[in-house]
Amino acid sequence: MSVLLRQMTKEDLSAVMALERATFPADAWTEGMMRGELRDQPRTRHYVVAVADGEIVGYAGLAAAGDQADVQTIAVLAEHRRSGIGTLLLESLLAEAVRRGASAVFLEVRADNPAAQAMYAKFGFERIGVRRAYYEDGTDAVTMVRKSDEQG
Repeated sequence: MSVLLRQMTKEDLSAVMALERATFPADAWTEGMMRGELRDQPRTRHYVVAVADGEIVGYAGLAAAGDQADVQTIAVLAEHRRSGIGTLLLESLLAEAVRRGASAVFLEVRADNPAAQAMYAKFGFERIGVRRAYYEDGTDAVTMVRKSDEQG
């Protein structure tokens, strides 16, 4: 399966929002929130979609201002997980953070998602804290950072 990454556009919102609701049922972003993110692209945002066989199978977003960037979201359709798409999306966000001069990239990940935490650790992210009951369903968020001396 060949996967193409490209910049997300408002024309992608229907497919992206369906994936958002399927991936994050308890705390999905609203379409208005996602439209707001896209309005700030490319000034302080960078959003990409992963397309396979003409279908959006994943998406990811980065916020960047000054010397700091934040992974806003990464989602991959359930049937395409563990196929390398999440890795491609994260690599794209990290490359954009470097291009924008970020010295650190931060993120929050669900404490009950060890697979995502392991992927981030493979990329040099280190756990720096916990945000108690961060998600709508009361699940904690693990906060992580990747410093520029680990980027490359």
